[in-house]
Amino acid sequence: MSWGTELWDQFDNLEKHTQWGIDVLEKYIKFVKERTEIELGYAKQLRNLSKKYQPKKNSKEEEEYRYTSTKAFLATLNEMNDYAGQHEVISENMTSLITGELTRYVQELKQERKSHFHDGRKAQQHIETCWKQLEASKRRFERDCKEADRAQQYFEKMDADINVTKADVEKARQQAQLRHQMAEDSKAEYSSTLQKFNSEQHDHYYTHIPNIFQKIQDMEERRIVRIGESMKTFAEVDRQVIPIIGKCLDEITKAAESVDHKSDSQMVIEAFKSGFEPPGDIDFEDFTQPMKRTISESSLSNSRGDGKSEPKFGSKSKGKLWPFIKKNKLMSLLTSPHQPPPPPPASASPSAVPNGPQSPKQQKEPLSHRFNEFMTSKPKIHCFRSLKRGGAGPEDFSNLPPEQRRKKLQQKVDELNKDIQKEMDQRDALTKMKDVYIKNPQMGDAASVDHRLAELGQNIEKLRLEVQKFEGWLAEVEGRLPPRNEQARRQSGLYEAQNTSAVNSCAQDRESPDGSYTEEQSQETEMKVPATDFDDEFDDEEPLPTIGTCKALYTFEGQNEGTISVAEGEMLYVIEEDKGDGWTRIRRNEDEEGYVPTSYVEVYLDKNAKDS
Repeated sequence: MSWGTELWDQFDNLEKHTQWGIDVLEKYIKFVKERTEIELGYAKQLRNLSKKYQPKKNSKEEEEYRYTSTKAFLATLNEMNDYAGQHEVISENMTSLITGELTRYVQELKQERKSHFHDGRKAQQHIETCWKQLEASKRRFERDCKEADRAQQYFEKMDADINVTKADVEKARQQAQLRHQMAEDSKAEYSSTLQKFNSEQHDHYYTHIPNIFQKIQDMEERRIVRIGESMKTFAEVDRQVIPIIGKCLDEITKAAESVDHKSDSQMVIEAFKSGFEPPGDIDFEDFTQPMKRTISESSLSNSRGDGKSEPKFGSKSKGKLWPFIKKNKLMSLLTSPHQPPPPPPASASPSAVPNGPQSPKQQKEPLSHRFNEFMTSKPKIHCFRSLKRGGAGPEDFSNLPPEQRRKKLQQKVDELNKDIQKEMDQRDALTKMKDVYIKNPQMGDAASVDHRLAELGQNIEKLRLEVQKFEGWLAEVEGRLPPRNEQARRQSGLYEAQNTSAVNSCAQDRESPDGSYTEEQSQETEMKVPATDFDDEFDDEEPLPTIGTCKALYTFEGQNEGTISVAEGEMLYVIEEDKGDGWTRIRRNEDEEGYVPTSYVEVYLDKNAKDS
């Protein structure tokens, strides 16, 4: 089966067919290109989808991904990201193995086809030229034969005519012979041309054309084989990633099987368990007796207070219901933001000076006054310093419930131990470097690392002291050590009133200069602290150093807690500059200090103090 023998006369149809084959190949290339674009688009959408549902780093949402169900979901997102990567691999392999290869092959195929059909046209033109030569020779032979026949007839006519001279007859005879000779020559030429044409035609249809058509047939068969191989590669590219996609799906299934509802429930308990005991029974209050009714220590009314009972410290059953009561605002001062200070007055007259936002009015004024007598001026300063201008909680996390406090302390201990290990690793590395310098002085000065080694030693010692401190608090929470004495309690800042009324009174005394409040859980540790202990504690506190001076531009009447009144033109000491909230802390003498609006004073900071 050969195109050269079977299709020897179908040159034009073969030309059209081979062009159609190239068109089919280009169409397949376009199909694969669009498939790769779809794979890339699908992979991009899968990656965007996975990224969209990924938890944000250093956010509360990231903390929620510690449960088994959310961990499984996170694993699913990661596997979907890998799944998208496999579709990108499909696109890349199809582009390199199919699209790129076929594109180059199409260019080569076009050049080969053009060469073959150029040879075919050349052979066709050659045989057509031979045919034209044969036709010309044939026509010339035919013409010479006719002319020779006419010359012969003319000679016979002249020879038969008695009126014609002998010379004319001889001339006619010579002319007839000449024509016969020309006819013979034309015959010989025609015969030779015919033999040559037959030979050329035989070679054309049995040698040249079959060879050319065979090459065209081989070219077309290679094209068909190539497109078949490309289709096979098209399937193999997909099949190669199926095991990896299967692994991704297996990992998703494995993550789904790892979901443990019991573990998640236990983690919820660990996350929110406060460690407090449920409230006790409420005692029966007998109103039939003519005596003064006794209020149960665990009753809600005692927790709220009626404004007439004295605050009692150290009650055993105090605050049983306090986690559910929102009136406690004592610890809110640790995170209370400052409201904007009053703007400077338009004039320097005292009447034009606003005093800023007023403190919220307390309905229980008598109890507040009694507690204000308990909290002297120095404890007020200490309470205000504990705000630290930003609202960070106590260092020992005593504002948290016991269970949450234990978790925070354990986390802090682990972080400190990691820091210690890092410092020790650096110290070991520097020690080895120093040994190398000692053995090989040309490599460096051994004394150059002594300063850094000393710093690392100090850092490790400080971190170890911190670990001991936090481990002590942790041991107390876990019950491994007895409770700390009263002095240790005071140093850790664990103060708590017996009921909500007393706590509200403390909150009133400890409000920020602008009188703002926020709600926060109070301390859960119970204690009995005499008022004298408060005075002793605050007397031990060192006053803040001065960092400059200031001059009062306007008169300010500090009526809010934590503020101080100043007169226009008065010179005072600056002990804490404005942190961006509009208030500057100043001191008049050892016992008088507080906050004034920054816009009311002109500050002259001491450069050396500020730099230090």
